[in-house]
Amino acid sequence: MSDSSPEYELDESYASLRALALGLAPADVGLPRATGTDVLAVLMETGYAEAAVTLVAVADGTTSLYFSSGGGVIGAGEAPEVSAAAEALVARAAEFVAGAAMDAQAPLPTPGHVRFTFVTPAGPYTAQATEEDLGERRHPFAELFYQAHAVIAALRENAEG
Repeated sequence: MSDSSPEYELDESYASLRALALGLAPADVGLPRATGTDVLAVLMETGYAEAAVTLVAVADGTTSLYFSSGGGVIGAGEAPEVSAAAEALVARAAEFVAGAAMDAQAPLPTPGHVRFTFVTPAGPYTAQATEEDLGERRHPFAELFYQAHAVIAALRENAEG
């Protein structure tokens, strides 16, 4: 298995939004005293053959879900239940940063894999696992995977609301 980024065709808006999320600074999210590996945002990205899906949860509750091929939901964190789920995910992520490696490239996941990227003041930390191992709770990041899916569920409920 290669850990390099696959060659997805990236929608221009997607690439810009993803770069913004990866470049967040403590002051951007209301955490001016954050340092080191304090988590500012979590990206959970799932690789499929045709595209990657990116969930972004920010410490201030900002939440988005978008697709590398274009489209998605931006600014869903304005709904209280979505914001609360996103904030809980970011808070829980602090437990997982030590299991990730600093990776300034923050590549997209390969198909069949999920990559977590923890945006910190020190830079991005990433970890990748198969979606199957996470779903079957055979990976140390499985609980974070399920918590991220709770954010996605809140997004869907809010959209259907």
